[in-house]
Amino acid sequence: MADEIKYEYKTVQTVRGTDGLVISKMEKDGWELVEQAQSTFRSTLNFRRPKKPQPWILIGTATAGLVILAIVIGVASALSDGGEKKDSSDKSRVAASEKPSATPTPTAAETAAAEVITPQNNPGFAALLKVGDTCDGANQDFATRHKGQTVAFNGSIVNMAPHGDYDTRYDFLLGPGDKGPNTTVGPAFKFENVGIFDLQLTGKKIPATVGAGDKFRFVAEVGEFNAVQCLFLLNPVSTEVR
Repeated sequence: MADEIKYEYKTVQTVRGTDGLVISKMEKDGWELVEQAQSTFRSTLNFRRPKKPQPWILIGTATAGLVILAIVIGVASALSDGGEKKDSSDKSRVAASEKPSATPTPTAAETAAAEVITPQNNPGFAALLKVGDTCDGANQDFATRHKGQTVAFNGSIVNMAPHGDYDTRYDFLLGPGDKGPNTTVGPAFKFENVGIFDLQLTGKKIPATVGAGDKFRFVAEVGEFNAVQCLFLLNPVSTEVR
């Protein structure tokens, strides 16, 4: 029944002679003596008292608190999972960016070849090789814009003379085309103070000596243009026999 009194029970053992004091103290605390058993030296006292009603409001509050805590933990877990997924996504993007490209990376030789200026890939250089005046302003303009870059063109030796008092170092005057000393178009290109080994000769058959009229494919670094002498200075990179 809903109104039935519920009890809690407690057993206390005492030394005989102190039963009264114990019973008096327990009764002050609301306990009721229901049974007393005695032995030679001890007494066993059984007590009971009505159970206090449960504080339902507090229980409800505690339950609500547990529900809220569970919600907070669930949200935190969801955020954590979201962060882990984001980290995973970021790592995937980083891994994808670090994955080798399907497009092969150009080799050093291919890159260098792409940077070499030729009449075929540079209309300005193609026009320069056809100017009729070695003092034309196009020489100065090209030298200023492309100093330090590499050019390649088919040409020949117009003239070759010892540099100063040297016997093995020379000044080479070069021209585009195959006419050697009879060249009449293009800049007056010059290799200054250069030895035969500095030419970096290449080709199927490398000659022991070179001279005016020899035809080569010159690959050289652009230097300065001497506007007083109308000489376009170059530094040899390689010289291929044609």
